[in-house]
Amino acid sequence: MNYQQPSEQGYYGKFGGAYIPEMLHANVEELKEQYLQIMHEPSFAEEFRLLLKDYVGRPTPLFFAERLSNELNAPVYLKREDLCHTGAHKINNTIGQILLARKLGKTRIIAETGAGQHGVATATVCALKGMECIVYMGEKDIERQAPNVARMKMLGATVVPATSGSKTLKDATNEAIRDWINHPQNTHYIIGSVVGPHPYPDMVARFQSVISEEIRIQLKEKTGNELPTHVVACVGGGSNAAGAFYHYLNELSVQLVAVEAAGHGVNSGMSAATTQLGKPGILHGSKSLVMQTADGQVVEPHSISAGLDYPGVGPLHANLFDSGRGTFLSATDDEALEAAFHLSRTEGIIPALESAHALSVLSRLNLTPSDRVVVCLSGRGDKDLDTYMKAMNK
Repeated sequence: MNYQQPSEQGYYGKFGGAYIPEMLHANVEELKEQYLQIMHEPSFAEEFRLLLKDYVGRPTPLFFAERLSNELNAPVYLKREDLCHTGAHKINNTIGQILLARKLGKTRIIAETGAGQHGVATATVCALKGMECIVYMGEKDIERQAPNVARMKMLGATVVPATSGSKTLKDATNEAIRDWINHPQNTHYIIGSVVGPHPYPDMVARFQSVISEEIRIQLKEKTGNELPTHVVACVGGGSNAAGAFYHYLNELSVQLVAVEAAGHGVNSGMSAATTQLGKPGILHGSKSLVMQTADGQVVEPHSISAGLDYPGVGPLHANLFDSGRGTFLSATDDEALEAAFHLSRTEGIIPALESAHALSVLSRLNLTPSDRVVVCLSGRGDKDLDTYMKAMNK
């Protein structure tokens, strides 16, 4: 099985496809017919690479975490996506999609955001290319991610609160899709993760695949071997994990470890551990694993990290789980907080709460000195300082 490429209809195994309202059919078809052709144009590829280098700051370092490695008795490398411009991996995808939108003649950009990092990355590239930007964000997330809201506004974006449901990422995505239905001609929707109707999961994974492309080169330089034994990444929708896994998906010797948010505990009723709790269903335009009630209503997710607070998972990841190719673990809010403080005090790096979920499972992996472990440090912790300060003051 080729785990990288979906079928022509956009399916990874049983998951994927494009389940969309008729009003969006023309937009999604246009994208599907043209995205690969545009991405392979030499001029597009050259501008994308140049912006990643000179604007985003790629390649990001692969850092050997010496003190963490000594504790675990196994070498651990951190892929420093937190050092990208805007502070997370999200910018890789928004650079690609803004260039694509311009090629398609679109003049208006919409996006959804949870933790705010994708919103900031979208507002950033819209400012860079002089395009109108509207970002939908759950009211609850606006409160807990205030610095990112301020950044988006400073960059010229209009931030629209989503006030329905749990007032988080799922609801922001609903509002963005409604907007797209109302403005199909001139608007491109920059989806921030490997979710949504085909071709979005494949397109976003391709733009993020620069992460694992660099890991292969950097790990060979450091160890003489481009294949790690483990690649570990947090998963909400799953874009940083898709990027970190991409060039290893068909390398079956590499263990792919995806870490979901268990919230207050997988069976607490306040969780976002989709692969443990979900069933096949349709969410935001694709078939995947979705947390839902017996009659198909979406269950409200919970996570201390706004970026993992999603009741589904991208179809690429649903297939990795279903096929057994990926190992899916989960971490509670408290475990993520503990891992964040531990990395801060051990390596002098304050991680995003999302990334902290990935770090928290390292002690569970039964690592040995002969292993080579890469953790995708998907973002930096500035945006979560309010949550960290509350935890310190308890």
